[in-house]
Amino acid sequence: MSRERRQVASGTEWEDAVGYSRAVRVGDTVHVSGTTATDENGAVVGVGAPREQARYALELGIEALEAAGASAADVVRTRLFVTDIDDWPEIGAAHAEFFDDVRPATTMVQVERLINPEHLVEVEFEAICEN
Repeated sequence: MSRERRQVASGTEWEDAVGYSRAVRVGDTVHVSGTTATDENGAVVGVGAPREQARYALELGIEALEAAGASAADVVRTRLFVTDIDDWPEIGAAHAEFFDDVRPATTMVQVERLINPEHLVEVEFEAICEN
């Protein structure tokens, strides 16, 4: 049985350069690519502010979910990649702003660095939706 595949693009230059989609929906499942606090002009939002970066990246990820026909309420898993695990309280607080009632399975791990040295956090989502 073939399932329809729907790709969501944000229109950034990186999608073509790397060959990825902001989000992909197959059937009732949506996967959102790693998302950082980068605005439409390529500038990092919230330099030096982990909570602000987490909040911005989460907002962008939820926009991608919505473009694929899902919502934050449909999220079953998030992954947070952070450059300093000591920032977990601030990053976790931003995550709770969006998911306190949803309570997805979540992983937060420290990584050596992200693609831009000013990035402090990158988030991924997986959602399962009805529609």
